[in-house]
Amino acid sequence: MKSFFRLVLLALMLLVVALVSALTAMRLAIHGSEVAVPDLVGKTPVEAQRIAEQDQLQVAVERQYYSATVPEGKVLSQLPSAGTQVRRGWQIRLAESLGPQRVEIPNVLGQSVRAADINIRRRGLDVGAIAQIELPGTPADQVLAQAPPPNASGVSAPKISLLVAEAPPPQAFITPNFVGQPLGSVTLALQDAGLRMGVVTLAGQAGNPFSPPTITTPQTSFASIVVSQTPTAGEKVTTGAAVNFEVR
Repeated sequence: MKSFFRLVLLALMLLVVALVSALTAMRLAIHGSEVAVPDLVGKTPVEAQRIAEQDQLQVAVERQYYSATVPEGKVLSQLPSAGTQVRRGWQIRLAESLGPQRVEIPNVLGQSVRAADINIRRRGLDVGAIAQIELPGTPADQVLAQAPPPNASGVSAPKISLLVAEAPPPQAFITPNFVGQPLGSVTLALQDAGLRMGVVTLAGQAGNPFSPPTITTPQTSFASIVVSQTPTAGEKVTTGAAVNFEVR
């Protein structure tokens, strides 16, 4: 009986040793595939790539900024930072210095978006974010504000973001009920409502949807009475929409 317990105890000890060995080997394998991120700040992108490849890491220049302290063409910052433990094959994202700001920020206020874009790009700058706002009384597509402002100095990114006037949405109307009214008075009511006359057909006759808008035909006149309309009364339409009628 004692021999049996000794065997069981020995088997348990061997199992514990095997588990500890497996965990240790796993930890060594995991940490063995990790490396410390090298310091790439101040290097050229080519030098940074060569250094990173020695540790089986990758690099990518994602942004460019002006800098009064880091020369043009050198790495300005990196992510992850130097010393961080990462897996082999990890990508290090770099920001490259454009050197001190030498380009004057143009004044594009009051210009159209197209004119502002041309003005910005011919100075070697880029258009950043474009936001729109509806401002009554302001022409659509006009630049209202810019960031950085005109002639700004100490700019970090070579991009100019714009705030542009947006065209107001078409004014919406509820289509009046013209059924039962003479065509002549309907014509005047359409003008007052900001709508226009569409195709007029005689009741019982199929209208041609491709025919040009008309007010009268040999069978209709300004005295003709409207029996149906499209859009129907109560439907929402925008300024300048055409209303078609069937008359008798």
